[in-house]
Formats: sequence, structure tokens, C-alpha cells
Amino acid sequence: TPPVPQGKPMRIRFLVALVAAVCSSLAVIAAETPADSKPGFVLQRPLRDLYDSAFVYTDGGRAKARVIGIDALAERLVDADVVFYGEYHRHPGVHLQQQRLFRALQQRHADWVLSLEQFERDVQPVLDDFLAGRIGEINFAEKSRAWDNYRTSYRPLVEFARQHGFSVVAAAAQTRAIGCIEKLGPEVLDKFSTEDRTLVAARLNLGPGAYRDKYMAFQGGSATHGGGSNSAQAQARAERSFAAQAARDDTMAESILHALRQHPGSKVLHLNGAFHSAAFLGTVERLLLRDPKLKVAVIMPVEVDDPARPAVAASEFTQGTALQLVQPNPADFVDGEDQSDWVRKMIAKRLANVCKYAPKPTEAPPPAPTGTAPATTPSS
Repeated sequence: TPPVPQGKPMRIRFLVALVAAVCSSLAVIAAETPADSKPGFVLQRPLRDLYDSAFVYTDGGRAKARVIGIDALAERLVDADVVFYGEYHRHPGVHLQQQRLFRALQQRHADWVLSLEQFERDVQPVLDDFLAGRIGEINFAEKSRAWDNYRTSYRPLVEFARQHGFSVVAAAAQTRAIGCIEKLGPEVLDKFSTEDRTLVAARLNLGPGAYRDKYMAFQGGSATHGGGSNSAQAQARAERSFAAQAARDDTMAESILHALRQHPGSKVLHLNGAFHSAAFLGTVERLLLRDPKLKVAVIMPVEVDDPARPAVAASEFTQGTALQLVQPNPADFVDGEDQSDWVRKMIAKRLANVCKYAPKPTEAPPPAPTGTAPATTPSS
């Protein structure tokens, strides 16, 4: 047996072989892993249940992603005029942290307004009566058309606001008004009475842009939104649906701006579905169109694929100022499950929302919007 070489030549040959092996392994991994699936951040602990979560600060993609605690996050957010907290409706971990963040923000700035997508503009007097103690919670929930998860998800926030003397804003457009737009297009707003017209933002931004593209892509795969067809009728329906979505966003943006002007010195915590504020689009961009000088921050929830090894792709870093990693809620449906009955019920519910401004049988309906209308001038 020949002697084993000793010293530096042996170390060099070993290192060369090692590097070659590592490079070969990395090449195989890269070939098997799509680029967009590589995690940009991996949490170094599991998410143990639906209440467990972790905040990852990214500053909209400008900062190196890192875990941040609720108090440190509040320190970062308190400089903003408006904090948008996007939510997955009914996610217990998201609702828990909304309350904790509200408390942490209040400890750093005395005056806040709570703005909620979950209540529509026309019930503001009912909300005011409840906050003032003129009615109890049963009448409040019924007359305000509170969501059925109000007591578990939003009661803590509203009660915290009441205890500290904060105003609570019913920020959303009225459902019936949105239904009119979905059926007849934004032109129907010209027929609204003076009182009804106040239930939707004075000016809508319907022009092209990233948000419109994103919404149309979402719609294309949604049966309840008329997706799955390229017919002229389906395209017209899609345009009306986007107009209705824009009306929701513009109305919330207008409500937030009014709150800031009615309460000088106060900051706003606004809650809405995550789609409305993701990537600083939707309601966020419409608020900034109205007042570009405002400082805004966005919390974006992210349902991780693997709670045992929570990770988020680098492409998600631009979705918010901070991301909230959470376990996913149970799937609404599993692959192959029949959804037809649910879809029929959803469509029937939409059709049951009759628009009182719909043309009489002898009248011709308004022409469908083309979707190429320029963005309107931002309201002041």
C-alpha cells in the first residue's frame, strides 16, 4: 500500500474535492427548486397553533427582514398617520394581535381613531349611540348589522376605543350601494338621492394600474365574481365588479381622511381585509391620492405553508411594512369537493340585493363601462 500523502498538497486536494461536491449539490438543488419558491426568511421556531404568530419587519422591502416584537413594532409604526392592519377575516391569531397592537400604539400616542371596514357608513349614528352608552350591545349589534363574529373578533377593539374615549368610524360603503354598482356600473351613482350618494365616496378612481390588474387576475378564477369566461358579457361583469371594489376602497380612504380632519392630532388604526391594503395598493393608494403627505404603514398577514418551519418568500417583503406570519385557517374546500351548492347560494345572495335605482322593465340599462376611463381627480 502506497503511503498517504501528508501536509499542504493533501489539504488542497481535499478542499478542491469538497468545493466540487458542494457546487454539484447546489446545482441539483437549484434545478429542483423554482426560484420564486425559495424562502426569503425562515422563522427559527414553529407556529404552535392558530393563535401563535410572529411579526417580520421588512419596511416594504427596504429593510432586511427580521423578527420584531409587538412593542418594537409599535415604536416603528407610531410615527405613521395611519396604520392599516390587513386581516384574514375570522383568523383568531390576526384578531388577537390587532388588539395587542392597538394597546401598544395607545401607550405611545394618546389619541387614536379606530376605523373599521366591518361597519357601513349609514350605521355611524348607531355606533355613536353605543359608544356614548345610549344603547346596549344587543341593539347595537342588530341595528348596526354587525358581523356575526363581532363579539369574538372586534368587540375587544371597540371596547378599548370606548374606554379611552376614541372615536370609531364606520368606514365602509353601504352594501346595497355597492350592489347597485355591481349590477349597473358606476354610472348608477348619478341616479342616487343626495342622502344615498353620501354612502359611497364622492369620487372613484377607476383607471388602469397595478391594483386593477391584480383584481382582474383574481376575478378571472372566481366563480362568484363571474370568472372563467372571456365573453363580452363576462368582461362587462368584470368591469362592474372592479368598479364596486374601487368604490369600497375609495370610500374607506375617504372615511379615513375625514376622520383625520375631524380629529386633529389623532392617528388612525384602520382594519380591512388584507386584499384592500396589500402592497400599499387599494385603500392605501387611494388615501395617498387624496393626501400624498400622509405617512402610512401596513401590516400584512401571511399564512405559511408549513407551520413547523414557517417561511416567507422574498417576493412577499413588499406586501407591507411588517408581515404577520400565522398558521393557515382550515381550507374552505378540499380538492375535488363539490362547491356548486355554495356558489349558487352566494350568487343568489348577490341577486337578492335588489338595487332600487335599477331601470324599470321598459327602460334600457346603462351601457357597460369599458374599463378605460381615466382616474378621477382625488377628492380633497
